[in-house]
Amino acid sequence: MNQQSKRNLFIMWFANFFIAGSMTMVLPFISLYIETFGDFSSAYVQHWSGWTFAITFVTAFIFSPIWGRIGDLYGRKKILIISGLGMGVSIFLMGYVTSVGQLFTLRLFMGIFTGFISVSQAYISTQTPKEIAGRVLGTLQTGSITGSLMGPLLGGILADTYGYASTFQGTSFAIILSAILVMFTKEYVIERTKGTKQKYSSKEVILHIIRHPVLLTVMLISSLVQIAHFSIQPILSLYVSELHGPENLAFFAGVAFSAAGAGNLLMARKWGKIGDQHGYIKVLIILLLLAGIFYIPGGFVTNMWQLVLVRFLLGVTIGGIIPVRVAYIRQEAPLSMQGEVLGYNTSLRFLGNVIGPAMGGIISAYFGFTAVFLLTSSLLIISGLILLASTHRHPELSKDSVT
Repeated sequence: MNQQSKRNLFIMWFANFFIAGSMTMVLPFISLYIETFGDFSSAYVQHWSGWTFAITFVTAFIFSPIWGRIGDLYGRKKILIISGLGMGVSIFLMGYVTSVGQLFTLRLFMGIFTGFISVSQAYISTQTPKEIAGRVLGTLQTGSITGSLMGPLLGGILADTYGYASTFQGTSFAIILSAILVMFTKEYVIERTKGTKQKYSSKEVILHIIRHPVLLTVMLISSLVQIAHFSIQPILSLYVSELHGPENLAFFAGVAFSAAGAGNLLMARKWGKIGDQHGYIKVLIILLLLAGIFYIPGGFVTNMWQLVLVRFLLGVTIGGIIPVRVAYIRQEAPLSMQGEVLGYNTSLRFLGNVIGPAMGGIISAYFGFTAVFLLTSSLLIISGLILLASTHRHPELSKDSVT
């Protein structure tokens, strides 16, 4: 990496830190925030927690490929700045809502601008040589992980001290700061191989994905992973309440959220480096299977700290999936289409973000929290088995040695 790319990586690390920290500051208590709007039943709160959490990703699902293509054609720096400002304003206004409907509407609007971290991965990816993509993207991810680790804890403290509305208003400024940081980076793309095309139509991009079955499988699995990971997110604070009780609930919900971030932080860069050395697909299969196995005990814990341990072990494995997956896409997609390809991948992830919380809320309301953990584990294991089957069926396409 040259000095400019190192400087960009350094700046984007902090931008992702502030984005992730701000976003996760409010996630642990969305369900608790909804309870302040009226005297609602537990089933009502669980249902609307799932839908309010998920609706952001409905619009994000639609707009991600559009932003990706715009980034390929006109530059990703502008997209990052717009994304940061849009999310910052949306979250600021959430501090003034007085009903579930208003919160739901603002979460929907925010989805247009959601995807800062995914776009930043494409931004850094196109400045990074293939042979070190896993390590570099793993390093970048530690920024968002560190933010995700600190965000729920700080959010819990602020919510317990100043209230939920003030916490929404305060976090918006950190997100706007991320947009300002992006202004100090320099956008460029590493030298392309001679003879490669400079522009691709959307039809050519889609055909490229379809003609690479393992790449398509990796992208489709993005949805299953997100369904699994996000099925428990909007109801986790309610599960913590059941295990721990109401005392300092926002803080302890933050601890449970942050435990996964701690595992992420510990291993994300290491998994990326292992993927560079031994192959991204092999590492992805191992991570998916391990994540599924580690999360099964979550549905049977009897106290708060057992849940924290399970969440930590999930974080150790989940932490490697994103940088390894993006590094593989970086390897399989030409530079001039990477933004759009990653946009489709992000869109599929957001589709999982829509389905997961809504499904988790419904299942927990009717079958209990244990059923959500068992479903999560099953989806992760199924994802690993699907990818394993795909590589056996197309061995020539699953070779991910660096070229």
